[in-house]
Amino acid sequence: MNRDNHNERLTNLSPAKRALLELRLTQGSIDPAAVGSIPRRADRDAAPLSFAQQRLWFLNQLEPESPVYNESTAIRLYGCLNVKALEKALHHIIERHEVLRTTIATLDGTPRQLITKKTSVDFPLTDLRGWPGADRDAEAQRLMVEAIRRPFDLSRDLMLRIMLLRLDEQEHVLLVVKHHIASDGWSWGILWRELSALYKTLCKGEALSLPELPVQYADYAVWQRNWLQGDVLERQLLYWKQQLSDALPLLAVPTDYSRAGSQNYQGASQSLELPPNLTATLNAFNRREGVTLFMTLLAAFQVLLARYSGQEDIVVGAPIANRNRTEIEGVIGFFVNTLVLRTDLSGGPTFREILGRVRKVALDAYDHQDLPFEKLVQELHPERSPGRNPLFEILLNCLEKPPQLVLPGLTCKEISLEHVTAKFPLTMYVQNS
Repeated sequence: MNRDNHNERLTNLSPAKRALLELRLTQGSIDPAAVGSIPRRADRDAAPLSFAQQRLWFLNQLEPESPVYNESTAIRLYGCLNVKALEKALHHIIERHEVLRTTIATLDGTPRQLITKKTSVDFPLTDLRGWPGADRDAEAQRLMVEAIRRPFDLSRDLMLRIMLLRLDEQEHVLLVVKHHIASDGWSWGILWRELSALYKTLCKGEALSLPELPVQYADYAVWQRNWLQGDVLERQLLYWKQQLSDALPLLAVPTDYSRAGSQNYQGASQSLELPPNLTATLNAFNRREGVTLFMTLLAAFQVLLARYSGQEDIVVGAPIANRNRTEIEGVIGFFVNTLVLRTDLSGGPTFREILGRVRKVALDAYDHQDLPFEKLVQELHPERSPGRNPLFEILLNCLEKPPQLVLPGLTCKEISLEHVTAKFPLTMYVQNS
């Protein structure tokens, strides 16, 4: 990587990632040797599942009709939409990213990724212009919810589902549904950037010219299984076994209703916007204490959980992008990992003392983030129950500013879709606007 590209990547870091990088540079905890290259696989038609994919595939086998791992975004488009250009751009993205045209088949008792040659995706255009205003919006919502809730057949379907609704000559709704086994939160940004660039190029009548991807997701899956073994695996496991050695507490947060014996994944959401001055105060506090915003939020969240549960050993899950190798930064796929963050709040500590404990727990976890959560569960053999998640029950997910779709000649506005499913009993999302 040349110096200009290196500087550009540093400039484009979000405030949260920049703060974390500064902390880790100060500690000297970044190991350049850990950032190895991922080679292209020899077999271009098939590959093993990644560890993360394997867990979702297993869950899908247990509940094939569940839509809980469907990830969706709806965008309202105002202006003169070039439908053909949009459709062609989406087809090119599917051709470019193998994981979107991957199915999963069991071969000799083992699930395998099969990369199909099909690059076209169904692109239904539903015309709702004849509907009265209120009825039209209700029908659009019904169609979107139906598409979001429809399960994917992992053995047959492409991992991307598209729907375009025409509400008026100058108003459309684009719905994109992906299965989590082929995508993660970071992947949405890749999708929107590439769709924006391709649509703009096609509208100008120019040739498509995105740079070739250095690797595909299946290359990563092969590399991950080859790399994560022997001494590398043992070093990762040693930390997590020490951190989670004692019996993990079952967080006893009081609820209005008794807990069901099995998970039904029904969910709802409640939103709260914090004022800018509070955010600025928090950021100033973080700089003084030498922590990131995530660490402060995690400390406060764990204190809150301790107060409601009456417990001092608090375990929270937290997703991490796991994109710590340059060649996978622009690849759509399921790279995200989940860290188990356990903090001891015993001894009547002050909040600053708790924050110090959280900081250490977080930085140590980041240094051992390469062990997939699925592998950790497999190695620790926690007591399992149909109605509970392994290792933790509550998730804290800090999100960056959501990526935006930008199409020339159009105003693009994301539609707020109601969360009708939930993977955990309680998840707190924090997002910078």
